[in-house]
Order: sequence, then C-alpha cells, then structure tokens
Amino acid sequence: MSDRMQGTVREMGGRAQAKVGEAVGDAKTQAEGLYNQAAGAAQQVMGQAQEATDQISGLIRAQPLIAAAAALGVGYLLGRLRI
Repeated sequence: MSDRMQGTVREMGGRAQAKVGEAVGDAKTQAEGLYNQAAGAAQQVMGQAQEATDQISGLIRAQPLIAAAAALGVGYLLGRLRI
C-alpha cells in the first residue's frame, strides 16, 4: 500500500478516534486521535513528494538533454539574480 493510501487511512482513523474521545470525554484518546490525524496528513505529503520525485526522475531518464538544458537555464538565471 502506498504512503498516500496509508496516510489517508491513518488520518481517517485518527478522526474517528478523536470523535470517540470527544464523545466519551477521554482527553487521552482524543489527543491520540489528533496525533494520528497529523501523522496521517504528514504521511500523505511524503507519499505525494515520493510520487513527484518518481515522475521527475522518469522524465529526466526519458529526455536527458532537455533536462540538462533546463537545469543549465535555471542555474544561469539564478546566477544572474544572485540568489
């Protein structure tokens, strides 16, 4: 299962856990639910970043000359802007 899917499941479980904790009045369960929500959201972001990295890597492998020219152009512009 991908990080995005695992993150979504964890976030949804955290929401449910937080609601149960809120309904029962258990602050610890509610806090654990909020923690799981945040951890799930972070895991989703990591999954999205990994997918973006894989796409960029595939593009560079498919068209190395265009990728090198783009990198050279970006480097030139950053050098001119002195960033």
